[in-house]
Amino acid sequence: MDGLSDTALLRIGIAVAFVILVAVILFSSRKKPEQGVRTSLQDDGASKRMEPTLKDLLEAEESGETLSGEHANDDSEKEKSGYLDVGARPHKDFDKVVSLLLAARAGQTLQGPDLVVAAEKAGLIYGHRNIFHRMVDKSHEQGPIFSVANLVQPGIFDLRTIKELKTPGIHFFITLPGPTSALDAWDAMLPTAQRMAELLDAVVLDDQRNALGRQRISHIREELRTYDRQREKLNIKPGR
Repeated sequence: MDGLSDTALLRIGIAVAFVILVAVILFSSRKKPEQGVRTSLQDDGASKRMEPTLKDLLEAEESGETLSGEHANDDSEKEKSGYLDVGARPHKDFDKVVSLLLAARAGQTLQGPDLVVAAEKAGLIYGHRNIFHRMVDKSHEQGPIFSVANLVQPGIFDLRTIKELKTPGIHFFITLPGPTSALDAWDAMLPTAQRMAELLDAVVLDDQRNALGRQRISHIREELRTYDRQREKLNIKPGR
């Protein structure tokens, strides 16, 4: 009987220990609802939208202003900085926008000089609206395939003060229709964002500030493929 009693006590002890272990795991998971790499956009207070909205970006383009609110129509200013027209859209109409975010890791920021170097290595050109653009080779008049703005208002990269620039992230965006098909534009933007993420030790996020996984990428590609098919049915070529 004594041996049987000891066995029963041992089983009870194991059961209690298991219950305590499960409780600890559940408690820990509640304290850490976010998985993966934290970014500076997830820090305290980062829920406020810092980036220029799509409305800001496109209204600036339509009014002929930079994102800082300065007019870019002055001929003398264009002569001093010939880049101002590079990246301008020949057609102002658009019906779809696709975005990605590049965020610094938690507790870090992206530095202005590093951004400029990474943008150049990734094939971006500084230009219209004081932001970066990916252009069609030898056909800059067709407008940008996609553009890259600062995530912090007013959204520009001022080269005069670039050494002092610190930002939690940058905003990649495609405005459609563009000079290429929607899917081709995405296939140009995604690897550029990933390349800059490597150079800057940053993290690529979707437009909802979630980590960009394979499933999300597949969904976006299918959405853009559908967009292109709809335009093909209407016999509308890229750039129109």
